[in-house]
Amino acid sequence: MQTNSVPVTFKGNALTHLGAETKVGQKAPDFTLLNNKLQPVKLSDFAGKVKIISVFPSIDTGICAAQTRRFNQEAANLSEDVVVLSVSADLPFALGRFCGAEGIERNLTLSDHLEMEFGQKYGFWIQEMRLLSRGVVVVDRDDVVRYVEYVTEIASEPQFEAPLAVARELV
Repeated sequence: MQTNSVPVTFKGNALTHLGAETKVGQKAPDFTLLNNKLQPVKLSDFAGKVKIISVFPSIDTGICAAQTRRFNQEAANLSEDVVVLSVSADLPFALGRFCGAEGIERNLTLSDHLEMEFGQKYGFWIQEMRLLSRGVVVVDRDDVVRYVEYVTEIASEPQFEAPLAVARELV
């Protein structure tokens, strides 16, 4: 399997990104993930919308939970033509439990645990942990990638303002 050359660490320890590095200007690969009800959801299900894809390792950590809450809060101020997809390798049950307890309603949480398809196609799979790395991808209405951030230290938060600004410009 291809490795992504973007360096990533966890508390200073180097990790390996598997999959193809996602770059601005490329066509966003379609993928199929599971929602909290174990139903398949594809990127193509959101055709014609701007997609913010928030990627994180595990909802059961403070930074990942905060990232999901923040994008849910921000989504309330975005156009209905923008969808926020939060993707991790967590089980759908864990994501559903979190969303229910936290009132997450504007941010669709999706699980990549089964095939790691998103992780492979977008270069976010951490080989050593079988988790996804942290980052954000913004995809326009025509499924072209317009913003990518791989957070190089996964114990750090991603940028919030930059991807939100890009999404607003695309509506």
